[in-house]
Amino acid sequence: MRTKKTATELKPFAQRPRPPVSLFDAGNWFRRFTPADGVAEWVHQTLLSEHSPLYNADHFHLKDADVEFLWAAQENTKQMRRVVGQCEEVTFRAGAWQKGRQEQQMHEWFGRVPTYLITLDAMYANECSDVEWCALIEHELMHIAQKTDEFGVPAFTKDGKPKLGLRAHDIEEFVGIIERYGVGASDGAIARLVRAANKGPSIANVSIAQACGTCLLKVA
Repeated sequence: MRTKKTATELKPFAQRPRPPVSLFDAGNWFRRFTPADGVAEWVHQTLLSEHSPLYNADHFHLKDADVEFLWAAQENTKQMRRVVGQCEEVTFRAGAWQKGRQEQQMHEWFGRVPTYLITLDAMYANECSDVEWCALIEHELMHIAQKTDEFGVPAFTKDGKPKLGLRAHDIEEFVGIIERYGVGASDGAIARLVRAANKGPSIANVSIAQACGTCLLKVA
């Protein structure tokens, strides 16, 4: 049986890649994004290799996935929260010139248009701990999941490779990340959720779905 490693047991198997110093040059304002050289190799060696102490079988379907990584030296916030990583499926929904321009940019960065792109906050990646770095990378990888068929069985392409697609969090975080790295900051949403669950209900042990109009419509 595969055992989960805790944060205190996690030690980098290989030297983690760092953003280039030139990316933080204040005078280099027009070059805020650059390929995260070495990150894909680090991922394969550290997280996808069965010989690594940090190997995670939850990412097994990504061994042949077409994923690239990008450093971003530009701050990104969403709903008043700092964004330190973003996983997306590379698609171009634009006119011929816009699409061509975006495709050219990808080719200049990576030599091709990758299927998935993970953008990382360069400042955060440069300052965070090794465990925080591992958690960030694994969190973004968790967004790329293997699709299932109508029976819930993992789906494969005609050439035998896993069919992949983007997925949202299990709740506010992936269960697999919590199992490996814990609930995060004590004042974070996940930690508060765990404390609330452990404390028990303050009114009654009933299903919220019984008092939710949307849920009632789904089960009607």
